[in-house]
Amino acid sequence: MSTIALRRRDQIGALSSRSILSLVRQPSLVVPSLIFPLFFVALGTSAFARAINIPGFPEVDSFLDFALAGSVVQGVLFGSVTSATALATDIETGFFDRLLVAPSSRTAILVGRLAGAMVYGLAQTLFFTLVLFPFGLSIQSGVIGLIAMMIGGLFTALAVGALMSAMAIKTGSSEAVQGSFPLIFILLFFSSAFFPRQTMDGVYRRIADINPLSYLVEGFRSLTIDQLTLTAVLQTILIPAAISIIGIGISLRTLRNRLAAS
Repeated sequence: MSTIALRRRDQIGALSSRSILSLVRQPSLVVPSLIFPLFFVALGTSAFARAINIPGFPEVDSFLDFALAGSVVQGVLFGSVTSATALATDIETGFFDRLLVAPSSRTAILVGRLAGAMVYGLAQTLFFTLVLFPFGLSIQSGVIGLIAMMIGGLFTALAVGALMSAMAIKTGSSEAVQGSFPLIFILLFFSSAFFPRQTMDGVYRRIADINPLSYLVEGFRSLTIDQLTLTAVLQTILIPAAISIIGIGISLRTLRNRLAAS
C-alpha cells in the first residue's frame, strides 16, 4: 500500500473516531431518532392492527412486522440529518476550514464526518429489531436477513448523510440543514413506509410509485415478512449504496465549488 493510501486511511480513521465519539458523548443528538420511530410503531400497531385484513395487504403475522421497515428508515433519516447538522456546525465554528488547510484528503474529511452516521444507522437497525422482538416481531429471513438489513441501514445513513452534507457545505448553516428535515419527513410519508402501495390509489399512489424511499423500505420489508431471497438482499443494500455514490459525488463537487469561490 502506498504512503498516500496509508495516510488517507489514517485520516479517515481519525476523523471517523471523532464523528462516532461525538454521537456517544451527546445523547441528546441520538435519543430522538430512537424514541420517535418506536412511538410511531406503537401508535401504528395499535391503530392499524386490523389493517392486515384489507384486500391487497401483504401477508403478515401482525402489523408490527409490516411496520418495522418504515421505522428503521425513519430512524436512520433522523440520525443522518443529525450528522449533516454536525458538519454544518464544524463549518460555522471554523473547524472545517482548519481541516481544509491541513494536508488532508477531501474525501477523508467527508467520509470521516459521515462515519458516525453510518455506524449509527447500522446500530439503529439492530436496536429497533431487538427492542421489538419481545412484542412479537419476527424476521422471516432469519439472521442473514437481519445482517443484510443492518448493512442496508448503514448505506441508507451514508446516502442520506451525503446528500444532506452537500447542503451543509453549500450553506454552511446548521439551521438550514435542520430546516430541511420536514421535507424529508414529507417524502417519507409519501412512500410505502407506513402503508403498502397495493392498497393506495390516486395521486398518493402515483407519488409513492416514483418515490425512491418506497423501494428502499420495501427491500427492508421483504426481509422482514418474507423468506430470504437474493432479490430482497440486493434491493436492501444496492439501492442505498447507489444513492450513496451519487450523494458523495454531489458533496465533493459542492466542496470543490466552495473552495473555488473562497
